[in-house]
Amino acid sequence: MSVAAAAPHAPQSPQAPQTPPHAPEAGIWRRILGPFYVTGVFWFRFHMFGMRNLPGWLIGPAIFVFTVFFWATLWNIRRAIASNLEAVLGPCGWFERQKRIFRLIHVFSWCLSERYENLAGKRQPQSEISGMDSWRAVTDAPGGFILLTAHYGSWEAGSFVPSVMTGRKVHVVREGETDPQAQEFIRGLIEKQSDGRYFTHFADHDPSLAMLLLDALRDGDIVALQGDRPRSWGKPIEGTLFGRPFPLPIGPAMLARASGVPLVPVFIRRVGRLSYQSEVRPPIHVPRTHDRAADVRYAIERFLAELESTIREDPYQWFCFRKLW
Repeated sequence: MSVAAAAPHAPQSPQAPQTPPHAPEAGIWRRILGPFYVTGVFWFRFHMFGMRNLPGWLIGPAIFVFTVFFWATLWNIRRAIASNLEAVLGPCGWFERQKRIFRLIHVFSWCLSERYENLAGKRQPQSEISGMDSWRAVTDAPGGFILLTAHYGSWEAGSFVPSVMTGRKVHVVREGETDPQAQEFIRGLIEKQSDGRYFTHFADHDPSLAMLLLDALRDGDIVALQGDRPRSWGKPIEGTLFGRPFPLPIGPAMLARASGVPLVPVFIRRVGRLSYQSEVRPPIHVPRTHDRAADVRYAIERFLAELESTIREDPYQWFCFRKLW
């Protein structure tokens, strides 16, 4: 992401995070390869080096070559992609399955590479907003709101839009990296891109983060969260995606209910070279009745409906690399 920076009062870097429930299954190879495994710091640094030094005309061919490499070697991730896409697209034969896997990895490679181009300060992605009525409904109001997104497309590419268009501060809560060194590497890159309006926080079990975000919302700031993956230490709530059980984190809905601000589903779809579309869906106002569990479930079900319809529109931008079902 090009536009977040660590808040001066943000919690210090968490200790090595627990493996998130939706993190790729690594097995013995992560232990053998260490930082050279696909989620290790080596590949973060290598990717950044390539985006800083490759000429523009060579980026596409390089992405294709590495897509082939990872498609051929990441067996656990391949199985996960094939299984998850089958829930959306239905069963298929072996050749079609390989095409699906390759296509998704290729799209992900472009999103990730353009993220590093942005972090390196070489090229900035452009993002257009679809759903301006929903956007104005929340930005014209004086209070803050929660921008709720998912591991779809390049959510980071469009996270700067709220501040650019509103001048408000944005608190971006990122999922911790599996490799603590990789997490610190990303933190350093983001800090260099800071312009004083963006604050990044790595999600952990520290309760002070929730209070910090609550205060920010009450001050009229914007909080950006990913709402499609439960935390290792958190209590999930069961939902349904494509007719199958799908647990979600309860935190975003609880935070919205406590602060009295709306949840705004936003999905960042890649539409071309350094070109993204921020799809803003109608805000979700979490009820505040005597039945807190029902209030939260209402919000979760609304978000799941938006998430499912978005994934159906382009399943190859849904980046979940662990077998869900």
